[in-house]
Amino acid sequence: MSFTSDLARTAIEDTQKWLLDAVVGLNLCPFAKAVVVKDMVRYRVCASAEPAELLVMLREELQHLAEADPNHLDTTLLIAPNALPDFLDFNDFLQDCDNVLVDLELDGVLQVADFHPRYQFGGTEVDDIENFTNRTPYPTLHLLREASIDKAVEAYPDASLIFERNIEVLNKLGHAGWQGLNIQARVNP
Repeated sequence: MSFTSDLARTAIEDTQKWLLDAVVGLNLCPFAKAVVVKDMVRYRVCASAEPAELLVMLREELQHLAEADPNHLDTTLLIAPNALPDFLDFNDFLQDCDNVLVDLELDGVLQVADFHPRYQFGGTEVDDIENFTNRTPYPTLHLLREASIDKAVEAYPDASLIFERNIEVLNKLGHAGWQGLNIQARVNP
């Protein structure tokens, strides 16, 4: 098995552990469990450290998701273990992601959500627990269907309160509890 294959396998395993233990396990996203259980999540890894190559792969994955049967593929996690380790660089890069979405004429059809190991919401301190709602083992772009979001929000009462509930959950869990989940990257760029 090549280094790239090992890297991809490890990055996917680490991301799946985060998804199962944090996102589904802590119910940080009440919509995630159904697509995970039904195996409707596609995991892709961009091994390159170059943002331009990540954008190429993002374009391919957006097109793939747009063309896929929504009954079989609902969402894609594009994992970039070697790219954009600095959160501010990653945050700036999101504008390029939005430009790709618009260029493909998929805005309003798909969206790109973002997760990062050093995620930090504006107005927070680095170690504030609410930042952990968006922390993953690796920089990750979450490609999802607008129709799926609309359907999930329609079915979930008070969807706007999810973030507040997540902060409560993480406050109760605390930093030690989060560390106990053992959700971290096993591959370092």
